[in-house]
Amino acid sequence: MKKEDKVLIIGAGLCGSLLALRMAQRGYKVEVYESRPDLRKVDISAGRSINLALSDRGLKALRLCGMEEKAREICIPMYGRLMHDTKGNTFASNYSGREGEYINSISRGDLNAILLDAAEENENVTIYFNSGCKKVDIEKNIAHFKSYETNEKYIVKADVIFGTDGAGSSLRKSYISERKFLFSYSQNYLNHGYKELEIPADKNGNHQISKGHLHIWPRGDFMLIALPNMDGSFTVTLFLSYEEGEYNFNNLTTEEKITAFFEQEFPDALALIPNIKEEFANNPTGPLGTIKCSPWFYQNKTLLMGDSAHAIVPFYGQGMNASFEDVFVFDEILNQDLGDWNAVFKAYQKARKHDTDAIADLAIDNFYEMRDHVANPLFKEKRKIEMDLEKNFPSQYSSKYSLVTFNENIGYNEAMQRGRAQDKALLNLIADDKVHTNLEMKKDELAVILKKVEQQTKEILKEDKIAGL
Repeated sequence: MKKEDKVLIIGAGLCGSLLALRMAQRGYKVEVYESRPDLRKVDISAGRSINLALSDRGLKALRLCGMEEKAREICIPMYGRLMHDTKGNTFASNYSGREGEYINSISRGDLNAILLDAAEENENVTIYFNSGCKKVDIEKNIAHFKSYETNEKYIVKADVIFGTDGAGSSLRKSYISERKFLFSYSQNYLNHGYKELEIPADKNGNHQISKGHLHIWPRGDFMLIALPNMDGSFTVTLFLSYEEGEYNFNNLTTEEKITAFFEQEFPDALALIPNIKEEFANNPTGPLGTIKCSPWFYQNKTLLMGDSAHAIVPFYGQGMNASFEDVFVFDEILNQDLGDWNAVFKAYQKARKHDTDAIADLAIDNFYEMRDHVANPLFKEKRKIEMDLEKNFPSQYSSKYSLVTFNENIGYNEAMQRGRAQDKALLNLIADDKVHTNLEMKKDELAVILKKVEQQTKEILKEDKIAGL
């Protein structure tokens, strides 16, 4: 492994562009091939999530590459969830009881554009658009491409190839098809899909509902969410079963039925979506799936990273953050001077895979929490106590959400184990009527609750370890 090694990156999305920038900053010559046109010149957002939630883990990786401040310039802070019931009533739930902890709504395209700009400004990076990778000869380190502008087919040979080409990764497909080694792969879909709609800005260009929140309309088996955009609009996403329930994507085929569905379930949102018929008909319905695979690398030649290795559902807002954290962890491994790419790849997977498996599981958990549990009185009581504990004991207590979202120095796996144990401990105490919410609760009373939660959490973690969980 030498600085003269030719590095080829397949995919110039968020992970690929950040990886290209960082590898170039370390002195490697990098070529990036992207199947889509240059998003800075052509709108290619259709069918993909338009805005994303950027939080501490993603910001950590951007900071490493000198891109944090530029990213923050196009962020809108969201301080908590704002839940909407069927009568139009709302109630807020902060993400943290500590000051200064929030997540950020950011445009996928705008963020990708500033990363591409930064990568191209580095003399070590060359990016080729409209270049679709058809397969990779993982034995010879040759990637086969087709130009979508000329229809020409050509090959590119490199010393090392990174696959950052998303859930449909051509490199991962080559791992499966070439059968050169034992490769495990699973792809599991929810029976729900998603469709994006829009709440436009008002006539003055302002947001029509609070831009400081992630809005959720939880309805048990389905839900609607909305994230703010810089132009005053909101990207609204409906998560709904393909075929189950009274209303589903397969039977919402007429304007009358779509309107009846929204009038019954989301009347306040419907009033803000003027073009719902056209958007429902024209915007694609996307699938929601989880990908896990192993190993991520083949010898000292190729490596999967980001969604190519571990695509997850979007319900923890960590897909992009996890992919960015991949780049940060990989950079830490490079700092160890392990000698060759194979040793680097092996150490990277060992350090990272248990965490990406954990966030995949947490994202599924949060799907059920967001569509149903957030409106449950027991859940509301638990969140109230958690917020009080975080506010009064900011260095001693962090909820599961805070461990995952705001503690970038704790791995996802540790955050999951600790967070689940805390959740169980707190819910047990509430169910046994040993703790309860009280708006006037004093700090010494909260200290007693904290001690009980800490004690039960330790016991649960011990039991889980014995049980092999």
